[in-house]
Order: sequence, then C-alpha cells, then structure tokens
Amino acid sequence: MSKNPHYTLLLALNLLLLLILPTSIFAGIPEEVTEYKGKVVNTSGSPLASAYLTVNETNISTVTNNEGVFSLKIPDNLQNVTVTVSYLGYQSRTLSLDFFKAEEVVIELQESPEELSEVQIFTYTDPRSVVSNMLKYRGKNYFEDPTTMTAFYRETIKRGRKNVSLSEAVVTIHKEPYNSAPDDDIALVKARKTADYDRLDTLALKLRGGPYNPLSLDIMKNPEYMFGDEGLSNFKFSFDSPTRINDRYLYVVNFEELDKSLPWYYGKLFVDAENFVLVKASFNLNVDNRSAASDLFVKKKPGGTKVYPVDVHYDVQYRERNGRWYFGYGITKLEFVVNWKRRLFNSRYKVDSELAVTNWKINTDGKVKKDKTFLNERVVMADDISGFADPQFWGENNIIEPDKSIENAIEKIRKNLQED
Repeated sequence: MSKNPHYTLLLALNLLLLLILPTSIFAGIPEEVTEYKGKVVNTSGSPLASAYLTVNETNISTVTNNEGVFSLKIPDNLQNVTVTVSYLGYQSRTLSLDFFKAEEVVIELQESPEELSEVQIFTYTDPRSVVSNMLKYRGKNYFEDPTTMTAFYRETIKRGRKNVSLSEAVVTIHKEPYNSAPDDDIALVKARKTADYDRLDTLALKLRGGPYNPLSLDIMKNPEYMFGDEGLSNFKFSFDSPTRINDRYLYVVNFEELDKSLPWYYGKLFVDAENFVLVKASFNLNVDNRSAASDLFVKKKPGGTKVYPVDVHYDVQYRERNGRWYFGYGITKLEFVVNWKRRLFNSRYKVDSELAVTNWKINTDGKVKKDKTFLNERVVMADDISGFADPQFWGENNIIEPDKSIENAIEKIRKNLQED
C-alpha cells in the first residue's frame, strides 16, 4: 500500500537555518484587530481540546489548545458578529461578541442528549457503502475552486517532559480543488523556531516535511495516502455508535487494514448521514513491526543508535462554508524511542505537528507563481531565536494559543536571551 511520504524523521547532530520572510497573505494595510481569550470546557469543567470557534458570516476561525484555551483575533470592523463554538458530540453554542469581552471567559458545552440510534436518517446497514459514498461525492461536497488559505502551524519535539525544539509559523496554503490531481503548495508568511540542544544535552531530532505533514492528512484531497492503490478492498469496516456535531448526525465507521505485513492503519471515520461528508477522522498507524516502521519514518541517524516509533496517531477535521467543506485542522502525534549502544536507558521523544486554517478566500487570480517563500515538501523547519523575545510577534494573525509547557519553554528562551 502507499504510505504518506512526508512522515519521516531526520536525526542529525547539526542545525539548519531558515530566514523569516515577513509577508502578508492578503496584501494591503494590516487590519486593526482585537484579541479575545478564554477557555472551552464540558459541564464537569474538563477542557475540550481542538474545539472550533468560528466567526459567523466570515471565514475566520481558530481551535483550542490541549488545555481548552483559545485566542481569537477579530478585525475591529466586525464588532457586530457572533461566534459559534462547536465540538464533536456536544451541543454547539452561538455567542455575541460582547460575551467574549469579560475578563475570564469560560464557555461550557453540553453533551448532545439525543438517543441517536433511533434517528431515522441512519438508513445504511453496510459501513463499506457509507465510506464508498464518502469518496464518491468528494468532488460535490468539498471545495471545487482553488483556494488561498491562511493557517497556523506548530511543531514541538519533547524529550520526556522537556521541550527541546519548538517551531511556529503562519503559512499560506494554496489549496487545489478536491476533485483535481495537483498537490497543494505551502508558502511561508512568518516563522520562528528555536532549539536548546546544548543546555538540554540531547540529540538534535528533527521532523522533515513541516506543515506538509498535517496537511497531507487531508484524506478527501489525497485518499490514496490512506487507502492506497487497492482502495477499500484492503480494509474491514464496522459501525460504532453514531454521534452528532452542530445539527448534523454522523455515522461513526471503524476501519482496519487487512494486510498487516507492514505498518497498518486503523481508526474511526465520522461521516455526515445525509450527504456523506467526512467531518472528522481519527486514526493510528500500527507500528509493532519495529524494523519496517523504522524504515518508514527514520531517514538518517547517528551510528550506534536504534530508532523506532512506538505510537503514531493522526486527527483531521473539516469545516463547512456555504454548503462546501474544506480542510480545517490536522495534527500528527508521534512517539519515538532512541536506544544508544552501551547505554542502559533509552530516550523517548514526542513529536507533535499541527496545522489550523484560520482564514481563506477563493483564488480568482489564476495559476499561482511560486517564489522563494514556497516550502519544499521535504523541508526541515529551522531556527530564528529572536522571534520569541517579541510577545507581539504574530500581529493580526490568529494562532493556536500555546499550552503552559510551551509558554514555559518560551519564557526560558527569553531569560536565556537576556542573560546572553
């Protein structure tokens, strides 16, 4: 089967550098914006990670971080808008902008109460047919025009609980129509990255592909990455309990790859019961075959080491606007073990790579001409330490609010800069 070529790791003992190219996705004078912060939780107070906040009647959106915290920047000329907060399996809430002006904003979402198994719209008894229709109607259900998207990318590499590398970037995604063959392109708008390998006495583990990793989770644009040349025939499907998001009822289809000679996929597809839109996918790659998994992910390593993944998880979510759907958010979570020769204990690294679309517009300018801001699909995101000293670094751009562990890492970097 075909495995995604972007999920590879580069282990090296040297650092690469990348210049910041501060441009604007939408050329013109920067807009005046107001930033609103808060937290999304369930009724028991637990945070809801990756909850969506959408500014209605616009293309502006963001997602919460692992602690349920969000930051949403809204242009000052949109002060009469409302914001919808949604999360799979919960009742959405639509709130006025005044709600977000409080000092401590906490948005509580309630679980959907319906007994969904009794809803008449669930008429299919064969899960394979649901998935087949999902793929069949992708040209009808998803964007049919070239689209220019603004997105925020974050990449973290941890050894144990310590952040050893942190990359963040605002990028432009040049998204091709969903029923077309050309690959999507990514251009850099603004970026910062740092790694403190000397102080943390660790290996310089690097992720190849950068923002192309979560973008290539877009199953509806690149179904061959998941299903390969053999299509659905190499998968077993079954129904799980249905669910809902907003007012949409969703089939939940479990899938599992049949050929287990190589690393194999398994997970869940959340498919709209009315029009067969894939709303979300959550899946893993089984990497019990260490040798094959190492060959798939690790492209370079120091001598005297054995490196292999022990956990590989992916999530992708889609958003809707005017009846058409598009890639909204993707995240890859990888955990690796590094065994050193003649060392008693191994090292464990966690590599997270996430990409959230925060704004978009239909491309009416024709074919995009590539320039030096465009990223190669094999890019290794590089270092710019100075950006972390500036709390206003992102300006008007919407970003994913950093977790506390990332905030602590940034604060440490700032202190190191002051000491130097």
